[in-house]
Amino acid sequence: MISLHTFNLIVIGWIIAGLITFPLTLSITAPYGRHTKKGWGPLINNRIAWILMEAPVLMIFALLFLLGPNPKSITTWIFFALFMIHYVHRVFIFPLRIRTKGKKMPVSVMLMAVCFNLINGFLIGYWFGFLSHAYPLSWLSDPRFIIGVLVFIAGMVINIHSDQVLLDLRKGGRTGYSIPYGGFFRYISCPNFFGEILEWSGYALLTWCLPTLSFLVWTIINLVPRALDHHRWYNNSFPDYPTGRKAILPYIL
Repeated sequence: MISLHTFNLIVIGWIIAGLITFPLTLSITAPYGRHTKKGWGPLINNRIAWILMEAPVLMIFALLFLLGPNPKSITTWIFFALFMIHYVHRVFIFPLRIRTKGKKMPVSVMLMAVCFNLINGFLIGYWFGFLSHAYPLSWLSDPRFIIGVLVFIAGMVINIHSDQVLLDLRKGGRTGYSIPYGGFFRYISCPNFFGEILEWSGYALLTWCLPTLSFLVWTIINLVPRALDHHRWYNNSFPDYPTGRKAILPYIL
């Protein structure tokens, strides 16, 4: 069993690794989706790749949480349920609704995502299953929990609604890309990413622990550069793209 001290050092090291990596993610556009390009090795169907790269975080988190010796309280079961609701949607529901026939993803990108998800799933699952302090019932009335849940839910609603707007662009067999409108697309190019950052901000707040903070940091490190790439792509691809939109933070970035 990993000691609490060693575990905290591992999580802090993972956060530092993310901060060191951030300039690299800002300078390299991940080659999948609208940014797909040759030179990254063999390709795989994007729907299959999505399921394969997202499933590990759900599985390892669930196994460590359920099999770990830590006592389970109503509070920790709520933590478990919120995490699982998000990832059941991301792993099983969202990929099956994608209308991107024939789209591919580099296997190399998928494998990097698998490693990333395994690490994050392990850290959060191990914390709750083996090491976490007691979260008493009174935690449910703590402002951190209440605000965190509200932020998490708001983020999930924004994320799912924004995904739906994008899916609707391909209704009726339409192909190619077009400008999305509605919801938070009024303010930013990537409200789906903004919603996901909100989700994990809320989760880090309501759980108030280092591993979920680490996950939030890495979510920002991955999604902010992706949003900036999307925003540039929209502006370069559509001369009539709304000039007032930001990339991922309304009125700011």
